[in-house]
Amino acid sequence: MGLPGARLRTPRPAVAAVLLVLAAMGLLLGVPARSAQAAEPGGGPGAPSNAASNAPSNAGKAAPGGRVVLVGVDGLMWTDVTARNTPTLWRLTGQGAAGAMTVRATKPYTCPTDGWLTVSAGQRSVLKDADCVLPSNPVLPGAPVPSGSPAPAQGGALAPGWPRIVKDNSDSSYHSKAGLLGETAHQAGICTTAVGPGAVYGLADYSGRVDHYVGGVDRAAPDDWTRCPLTAVEIDDVFRVYLTAGVDAKGVQVPVGQDDRARAAAAADRRVGQVLASVPAGTTVLIAGMSDNGPKPHLRVALATGPGFTGSSYLTSDATRRKGLVTLTDVTSSIMKSLAVPEPSDAVGSPFRTRATGDSTARKVDVLTDEEVAGQAIRRAQGGFLSTLIVVQLVLYALAALALRRRWGGAAARARILAGTRVVALVGAAALGASFLAGIVPWWKAPHTTPVLVATVLAISAAMTALALGGPWRRSVTTPGLIVAGITAAALGLDVMTGSALQMNSFLGYTAVVAGRFYGFGNQAFALFAAAAVLSAAWLAAYPLRRGRRWAAALVVAAVGLAAIALDGAPGWGADFGGVLAMVPTFALLGLMVSGRRVSVVRLGLFCAVGAAAVLLLSYLNSRSAHPTHMGRFWNDLTGGGAWTVITRKFDSMVGGLAFWPVTLLVAAGIVFLFLVLARPGRYRRTSLLTRTFARSETTRPALICALTVGVIGTLVNDSGMIIMMVALALTVPLFVSVAVRATELDDADAGPREDPSTEPTPSEPSAAPE
Repeated sequence: MGLPGARLRTPRPAVAAVLLVLAAMGLLLGVPARSAQAAEPGGGPGAPSNAASNAPSNAGKAAPGGRVVLVGVDGLMWTDVTARNTPTLWRLTGQGAAGAMTVRATKPYTCPTDGWLTVSAGQRSVLKDADCVLPSNPVLPGAPVPSGSPAPAQGGALAPGWPRIVKDNSDSSYHSKAGLLGETAHQAGICTTAVGPGAVYGLADYSGRVDHYVGGVDRAAPDDWTRCPLTAVEIDDVFRVYLTAGVDAKGVQVPVGQDDRARAAAAADRRVGQVLASVPAGTTVLIAGMSDNGPKPHLRVALATGPGFTGSSYLTSDATRRKGLVTLTDVTSSIMKSLAVPEPSDAVGSPFRTRATGDSTARKVDVLTDEEVAGQAIRRAQGGFLSTLIVVQLVLYALAALALRRRWGGAAARARILAGTRVVALVGAAALGASFLAGIVPWWKAPHTTPVLVATVLAISAAMTALALGGPWRRSVTTPGLIVAGITAAALGLDVMTGSALQMNSFLGYTAVVAGRFYGFGNQAFALFAAAAVLSAAWLAAYPLRRGRRWAAALVVAAVGLAAIALDGAPGWGADFGGVLAMVPTFALLGLMVSGRRVSVVRLGLFCAVGAAAVLLLSYLNSRSAHPTHMGRFWNDLTGGGAWTVITRKFDSMVGGLAFWPVTLLVAAGIVFLFLVLARPGRYRRTSLLTRTFARSETTRPALICALTVGVIGTLVNDSGMIIMMVALALTVPLFVSVAVRATELDDADAGPREDPSTEPTPSEPSAAPE
């Protein structure tokens, strides 16, 4: 890494390995990860069709619950909702429950048919190999029926291409079951009415049929709104204006003017008003912006009124645990709850819940729009944060090493360069934790969001570094690094205990627009938390270790490890499946090393088994809850025989995250070499920097080994690939640099002034200095 050390003449192998790893990772960051995109779904334009009036065979059966009408307004956003242009939606927002909804299905953006199929399955679904247009017209009675499909009942309709849709989604990584909602309703004796082509895809049963079909809101008779307990309505005005605008010669969407979009939103609002005026009293009405309008994803509108949704409130669900934020799959669960039918385990969403509020209508719209603004702002800024941080540090370290080699300015300049390198290393390490703490400041409200966010991160990094170097502890080898690592771990731990607010819309966190995770530890946050916790535990253990109390040092490691594992794995906090698997053996290894016990393959294997048992226990306990997280669903998959498909999907994602294999292999080789050097630094020539640093700080070697270990295991057991290793090293390497630089400063002080700083006599055992 070109680290400035005591009178360096040639690069140390271990330091060069760190440089190799970081440089390869910087290259890896520039390689686009494998995308799981499928072709854009869709079908022909959804022109209205006449409804038939005959009732189906199950129309007379009593429904177990109330009535539900789902109104899907393709592409509707909160920026469309205003008091003047959309008075019906504005009134519902003020009087009922409102939320921002992520419609993410299997691709970065969701087409209308994808959205309706996702509601149908209660799981992310897609119409493969089709254009992103409005859903195709259904097959009506008397029309030719495709091979393999049953004829629709009189008055009903059949979703076109249904057998292939079912197979495509069953074979996908999500194994979604198209038709789950409609089939569950039919098994409970509930008939279904679809108003508009998209609604057919939403309410079709396993055979692809709905009981009643109406071509559009304007064609619905009064009896159509009372015929069945479950009705779905498609309103396509907002999406249709984008179809009308079309695409240019390169296939890029022609921009739609604000006036055109406003007119479309007003038309959709009028149709929503028609539905509300037509449904019987006591009906639960759910309004959902079902899809995106193009390749750029956004958060959409979610509204609920009727039984259970009275009074002004924000929507939430167990799937997000966030006020004002729900998912498209939650719509399916909410429908089943309102109908009082059992929800199948294949539906992964959670029913809507409400949080009462005294906010005005305008305030609610602003709050829900704010989530979208923050999500879009972080997506613009997120991409190059980690690679830029690594590259800037490498450049500064290289310049410092060059200055030391050229002996610019003599001993005084050397001291200044070492001190400056230490500050740069601490700032670089602090920037990772600061990227989360920046969420305390509403940077996304600024006119220029990215510069404000970067400035906020730098200011917090500087404050953390000032604290680390602002007292007598600055003379310590490891205490400044311990302060940075401790603040980072504590901040992330407190964050997951209080709702993970700092991880949402952060450089290394997640966004509701992407919809990968909504609470707990994301993979990058886990990697940072785990590495920070390991380093903190090791350097805290140094204090009793200096007094010869190895048992106390082991207790320190155990206490920090148990707290970190609990924060990471508890379903109510971190809810991180792979993190427990990585941290249990890592902290066990750290405990063995600081206590002076022999590390063996058998012991490590035992602790890995303990980690697996802990994960299974957490999964079992979580599976007993009403709406389990992914941890609980894994137990259900395990006992139901479906766990292998989950493991396979995770493994494929992890392999895909490795992206460019030549670079990945280069990184892996560098990491293996680092392990070898750290395990036995005395076996390798020219590792005096490591040897002398370890002599100054007995627990730094275990800290580095275990930080690498948690990164390697975390990479292998999670689905984000090499990014976990990169984040772990992005914290560990700068903190090691700060330790090594301070050890070098102490070596220089002990050696006294020399006429030729380039000479390097064989060092004697350095004197002890405080950790």
